[in-house]
Amino acid sequence: MGDLSGLEIFFVVCAAVGGIFVLIRIILQLIGLDHDVDTDFDSAYGDVDSIDHVETDKSFSFLSLLGLFSFLMMFGLIGLAVSRQTEVDTVVVIALSVLAGLAAMFLIAYLFRVARKLQSVGTLDVNRAVGCEGTVYLTIPKGGTGRVTVNMNNRLMELDAESSDSEEIKTGQGVKVVQVRHNVLVVEKL
Repeated sequence: MGDLSGLEIFFVVCAAVGGIFVLIRIILQLIGLDHDVDTDFDSAYGDVDSIDHVETDKSFSFLSLLGLFSFLMMFGLIGLAVSRQTEVDTVVVIALSVLAGLAAMFLIAYLFRVARKLQSVGTLDVNRAVGCEGTVYLTIPKGGTGRVTVNMNNRLMELDAESSDSEEIKTGQGVKVVQVRHNVLVVEKL
């Protein structure tokens, strides 16, 4: 580093700081350490199910930390390369570095936005079963709980169920979900 000018040292520091942060962020994203919060709990006053957070895409927006560190990384790399390999004026080097940094910000924001669209939440909201039709899998005894299979979101799900009129429903009987109570489907015969 002894033969680097002050500006080139500045570019190296920018590239190192930006590159380390971007690399850490990408590794964390790949191993699934981004954040997603859903809640589901029961209380003495009734169920509170599926309180989902409002999905925002702020972590991948243009002016995010990732975007700023991407800018810093490319600003440093391009600035160092142009200043070491060419004899252009310092103003031109800085201008090219800023343009490269802005391009990196746009590219990273776009790539992560596209990758975010590929994400799928695997949880199932049982409340969406209301109105669905299914079949009794295990007999629902009088006043008790059995099992039904219901097609929800193109997935065949086997869930606990009880009869809406507390009468027995035999295995194989077609049913319709009319309510969900404490994560147990309330069904009636078809």
